[in-house]
Amino acid sequence: MKIAFIAASAVPFNAANSIQVMKTCQAFAQLGHLVHLMVPGSQAVEWSYLKDFYGLSTPFEITWLTISPRLRRYDLAWKAVRLARRIKADLVYTWMLQAAWLGLWQRLPVMLELHDRITGQIGPILFRQILAQRGKKRLLPITRALLIALEQEFEVNLPPELVVVSPDGVDLERYAGLPDPQAARKALGLQERPTAVYSGHFYAGRGMGLLFDLAQSNPQINFLWVGGHPADIAMWKQRLQSAGVDNVFLPGFVENARLALYQAAGDVLLMPYGNAVSTSGGGNTADICSPMKMFEYMAAARAILSSDMPVLHEVLNPTNAVFCPVDEPVIWSTALNALIADTNRRITLGQQAQRDVTRYTWRVRAQHALEGFF
Repeated sequence: MKIAFIAASAVPFNAANSIQVMKTCQAFAQLGHLVHLMVPGSQAVEWSYLKDFYGLSTPFEITWLTISPRLRRYDLAWKAVRLARRIKADLVYTWMLQAAWLGLWQRLPVMLELHDRITGQIGPILFRQILAQRGKKRLLPITRALLIALEQEFEVNLPPELVVVSPDGVDLERYAGLPDPQAARKALGLQERPTAVYSGHFYAGRGMGLLFDLAQSNPQINFLWVGGHPADIAMWKQRLQSAGVDNVFLPGFVENARLALYQAAGDVLLMPYGNAVSTSGGGNTADICSPMKMFEYMAAARAILSSDMPVLHEVLNPTNAVFCPVDEPVIWSTALNALIADTNRRITLGQQAQRDVTRYTWRVRAQHALEGFF
């Protein structure tokens, strides 16, 4: 089957939404489908670069479409849907309301992946029209919490055949044969000490203040904060230095192909989300999110210490993670030290998480999206 993927994410870009788009496309390509991704941009990028940047192994076609900022991506949707018609795509898979609406208007089967509530002045109008339009369509919200939120906000009961809840996923191949924490630390040139790892961006709500408190109150533990934009890294380095905290290491952005080794260096992997979680596009997704790092952490087979948020319990539970209240540094410090001191518990939690994540690979996700659609 030939599938046209239409995304507003920049490629290449180190935001989670860009990585998620590329992983989704690869999964469908690995299932044997002909994948053609269409994204905004004026210059093509070599696959050899994208492969390492995103940690990909299966190539697929990408077209960069020049757009005008003044047109707020409506020109992207129009150009991409026209291209989908020209290449005789059997399916349009998109993250864009505009592209989903236009695709259905052009009588193409459409799958719309949803990561957030529908906001703005035009968004709710487009979404209602998508629901009302005839044609073959499917909605792919990333969590059941998001599905419930959409049904409540739009006062609809979406039929089961219209919806497949599609949490984010992981490439298990990249986590096969990882070294133990000590060997991973040695490979990365890190000091041999108990280590806690956080990977991801440093946006508001990601728990950076809590991570700072943990590092300051636990000088016997090394902390590895992987990711962040250069300006954020510089700010945190200055703050750590001013406070005399010298047990935090900030390697910056790590290509997705190498990220697993950094996560493997941790005895404990940290997921300290706050009550309000920002994304690269702003907004608050704390109650509806499906973090990619959660599935990566599970695949790394390490103990996960996570904020106790209801949406995360769609995947995590007490057999594969330890939960702490949001923004309670003393409780987090106690839980972290308890895990560091209990090797058997860490191993048990990590192994269970690794078993559980086999249900959440990108390929399994793609298979579920297609089940019963054609």
